Amino acid sequence: MALDRNEIFEKVQEALVEALGVDDDDVTEGATLVGDLGAESIDFLDIVFKLEKAFSITIPREELSPEDVLTNSDYVQDGVVTGDGIAELKRRMPWANLSEFEKNPRVQDFGNLLTVGDLVGYVGSKTE
Repeated sequence: MALDRNEIFEKVQEALVEALGVDDDDVTEGATLVGDLGAESIDFLDIVFKLEKAFSITIPREELSPEDVLTNSDYVQDGVVTGDGIAELKRRMPWANLSEFEKNPRVQDFGNLLTVGDLVGYVGSKTE
C-alpha cells in the first residue's frame, strides 16, 4: 500500500531531525536542506541512508544530485545553467520545484535548491 504525502513527510521529518539535529518545527515543506536546515555534503550520506532504511528504497546519488548536468558544458555557460540544462534537470528531477532556481540558475546556487517538500515528493515517486 502506497503511503500518503503526510505519512511520507513524517518519516522524512524524522530522518532529517535525526541526521541534522534540528527541531521538528524547523522541518517544514518549504525549508531548504542546506540554507534553512544547515545540511552539509557529509550529512546527505546520512540522510540518504536513513531514508533508504525508513522506506526500503534505494537512492542512487545521481537522482538527488545530477552533478553531471551541472558540470557539462552543453548545459552550463559561464557558471549559469542554460535553458537546455534546466530542461534536463526537470526531466531528471520531476519531483523538484525548480521555479526559484530558474529565475537565476547559477550553478553555485543549485545546492541550496532542495527543500523538504522536494524530498517528500522524491520519496513519494520512489514508493509508488
